[in-house]
Amino acid sequence: MFDPHQKPTGNRYTMTVTLLVIAIIFSPAVLIMSRPIGYFSGSLALACSILCVTFAWLNWKMYSQLTVPSIETPPAKSK
Repeated sequence: MFDPHQKPTGNRYTMTVTLLVIAIIFSPAVLIMSRPIGYFSGSLALACSILCVTFAWLNWKMYSQLTVPSIETPPAKSK
C-alpha cells in the first residue's frame, strides 16, 4: 500500500484551507450574528479576513512546491 521509496510531495493544504474558511465563511458569519453591525465590528471582521487570506497565501507559497515522486525509480538493491 505505502511504498517506502516514495518521498512526500511537500504539500500542506490543511492550514491553507482552514485559513480561507475562517476568512470567507466564519468571519462574515460572526459579523452578521453580532447585531448591530457597526464600524468597529465591521473593521475587525475585515481585518481578520484580510489577515487570514494573507496567511493562507503565504502558506500556499511556502508549501506548494510539488514533486513527482511516483515516477522516480527506486535505487537498485545489491545482492
